[in-house]
Amino acid sequence: MNFAHTSVLIQESMGLLKPRSGERYLDGTLGGGGHAEEILLRSSPDGRVLGLDWDEDAVTAAGQRLSRFGERLTLRRANFDQAKDILAAINWSRVDGVLLDLGVSSHQFDAAERGFSFQASAPLDMRMDRRQKLTALEIVNSFPEAEIAKIISDYGEEPRARRIAAAIATERKDRVIETTIDLAELIVRIRGKRSRAHHPATQTFQALRIAVNRELETLKRFLEYGYELLQPGGRMVIISFHSLEDRLVKTAFRKWSEKCICPPRTLKCECGWSQKAQRLTRKPIIASAEEVRANPRARAAKLRAVVRL
Repeated sequence: MNFAHTSVLIQESMGLLKPRSGERYLDGTLGGGGHAEEILLRSSPDGRVLGLDWDEDAVTAAGQRLSRFGERLTLRRANFDQAKDILAAINWSRVDGVLLDLGVSSHQFDAAERGFSFQASAPLDMRMDRRQKLTALEIVNSFPEAEIAKIISDYGEEPRARRIAAAIATERKDRVIETTIDLAELIVRIRGKRSRAHHPATQTFQALRIAVNRELETLKRFLEYGYELLQPGGRMVIISFHSLEDRLVKTAFRKWSEKCICPPRTLKCECGWSQKAQRLTRKPIIASAEEVRANPRARAAKLRAVVRL
């Protein structure tokens, strides 16, 4: 299977993760297998990787691409917020490194039938895990207008969210909004023709994808306990592509690095918190101009990292 995807910030992420032989690593967002492959190469001859992805196509393609590593690679079709249970199931109590690349794989955009893109007509789907029931079609055609407006505004940061939601509510009274093109054309009527920067439907499609896959909720759940997966000295690298994702990562990493999380001006510490990690990146690392020229999707990438104390 051809699961086309160019992994971003490879050198930067490996420089912070520091893969070594004999150690165990979790790639929680396997995708096309680019980061996992680099970890396996750099941890040769006997470093091991657990790769997780909830997209069946990704797991199949990565298994084929990385088959030469044999038993050094373990694959599971699962989301990264299930990592604790999966590590326990395979008798890995903790790992020496965790990597998450929260971007959508190029394959998911390019495979028209997945419904992520407005470049070709396809059913409004957008599910990364096609076992789940909720689709973009259901959101667009059955969610209340106010809820659709909130999704588009919060997740897409679309200034015309209310107008787009109102147009969707009006349109669906007469017919089902079935395809990506149906929705994209409706948005163009509200927002006007395409600008040089991006298609007018970009932010709405992004918002629907995030809502369908509950991406922010998944990340929040993981960040509640993620440091527990790391051995002392273990490192975590997270690459995000959306300001809301980056904010969650930044906030969590800051909390993990605090010695006390009591409210300001508290006279005596009562939080019971202890420092879990140390930040390796005070500011996010971004892609070089050279990488952005080669892979424009890297433009939005922001990398943050911590080390477990």
